[in-house]
Amino acid sequence: MPRRVSVPANAQGVPEKPYFKIGEAARICGVEPYVLRYWETEFRSLRPQKTQSQQRLYRRKDVELLLQIRHLLYEKRFTIAGARARLREQGQDETPLRPPRVVDRETLRKLKQGLVELLRLVQD
Repeated sequence: MPRRVSVPANAQGVPEKPYFKIGEAARICGVEPYVLRYWETEFRSLRPQKTQSQQRLYRRKDVELLLQIRHLLYEKRFTIAGARARLREQGQDETPLRPPRVVDRETLRKLKQGLVELLRLVQD
């Protein structure tokens, strides 16, 4: 049976290594991997690198951010929007989600007209 070598951890409990697979990051944060994938969609500054096989590799700073997000959501009881705002205040979630793009009526009318013409061509 192979012997497991323990990896030293820093004060926050994050092992001293440069990269973590999603399972390792989830275990450190005490959540399931699907939670981390969801948080990636909600927090723009959380962008793990991916290998050629599309496996996520979280950097140390990503794991530290995950721990902070977990603290805000689970312990401080923030909403996702509230946690995002708090991180932005602290300079950690630097890119806010963009509001939906507004399209004027004329553009929508032209788009509809083009689709109707395309539908006629396909039906003939």
